[in-house]
Amino acid sequence: MTANLTLLIVVGILMACGVYLLLERTVSRMLLGILLFSNAVNLLILTMGGPGGAPPIQGASDADHDTMADPLAQALVLTAIVITMGVSAFVLALAYRSYILTTSEKVENDPEDVGIAARPPEEPEE
Repeated sequence: MTANLTLLIVVGILMACGVYLLLERTVSRMLLGILLFSNAVNLLILTMGGPGGAPPIQGASDADHDTMADPLAQALVLTAIVITMGVSAFVLALAYRSYILTTSEKVENDPEDVGIAARPPEEPEE
């Protein structure tokens, strides 16, 4: 029980740090936030997958069925790892392209968005 509670506290800390880094304006910090958040979700899936057990091998006896580990959590985490690697590669490519074009890693506000936000609200027509 304490191991699960400890893992859940670690998951909460990783998610909080990941969200904090995702809200930054620097692309490298956003990437680190994505990685921390995805690792927290993977750890959460494994924690919620239940305790470890015997490997789920086809043809095992029915007596071993109660002690087998759930393979779904492991499959979900493996899939999430591959997706995270793809997203990380994409964000790294965006960061490289942005740095080549602007020689800055910080994401700036779009002037059009700033102009739209500065306009007074329109009154509804009757």
